[in-house]
Amino acid sequence: MTASVITARGLPSAQATVPRLRLTAAWALAPAAAVLFAFWLLPLAHLIVLGGQHRDGGESGYWQVLSSAQYLGSLAQTCLLALATTLAALLLGGISGFFLSRQRFFGRSLLVALLTFPLAFPGVVVGFLVILLAGRQGLFASLGLELAGERWIFAYSLMGLCLGYLYFSIPRVILTVMAACESLDRNLEEAAHSLGAGHWRVICDVIVPGLAPALVSCGAICFATSMGAFGTAFTLGTRLNVTPVAIYNVFTNYANFAVAAALSVVLGALTWAVLLLARRLAKNSRTVL
Repeated sequence: MTASVITARGLPSAQATVPRLRLTAAWALAPAAAVLFAFWLLPLAHLIVLGGQHRDGGESGYWQVLSSAQYLGSLAQTCLLALATTLAALLLGGISGFFLSRQRFFGRSLLVALLTFPLAFPGVVVGFLVILLAGRQGLFASLGLELAGERWIFAYSLMGLCLGYLYFSIPRVILTVMAACESLDRNLEEAAHSLGAGHWRVICDVIVPGLAPALVSCGAICFATSMGAFGTAFTLGTRLNVTPVAIYNVFTNYANFAVAAALSVVLGALTWAVLLLARRLAKNSRTVL
């Protein structure tokens, strides 16, 4: 064999090992590819096809969704709710995460643990917490009865649902921002201060652009989670006009599988489009930096 295949010590050269590494990688990825195909691609393909079926000779599921004011309103309301939750979580969690990453004080670790503890709760428990806070027998109801003579109840509205979504959105932002702050270059902040920039100027021109990729990525995750969250919405009431609850009602109460599948596909497509846009924005922000 030539020297390009066998080295002086009798070992295979790089040209000979590359095909072996590729073959080994292919065998290693085969189980994951099989699971992906069997448990994700096949059900997804069946869901897409099911949404296009006609029920009793009528319209397809996609046309029923896209031509119905109720379903379109549900999608719009879900998007607005997810957007409001994401913006509030980024604001509150971003400020808290930056403060906790830069400050060292007694009880800091305990405070971080308490702020991120809601991540351990399922959606049903989060909904139950909102009811205990703002339900008919909740704390706000008792407080309103004492102060104004009427119960303050908002747990079963979109405001209560937004509050429930913030339970598990804010901790995600806090953890992401704290991790991102570790990679920020403090010399840039010191240089900006030395050039006469004020505190708010440094935040707007140095800190926020430095955290922009992490904020965009985390915001996309919060948006996607809020779009598809079901347990919290179901606990607070099935009359809420959000798409996950609408899918559940159409599927269980009316057995309209075509419309349920079409709603699921449209909801997933909207969420995927936002995730794709966020990925590109995060990539562009890294390129600018």
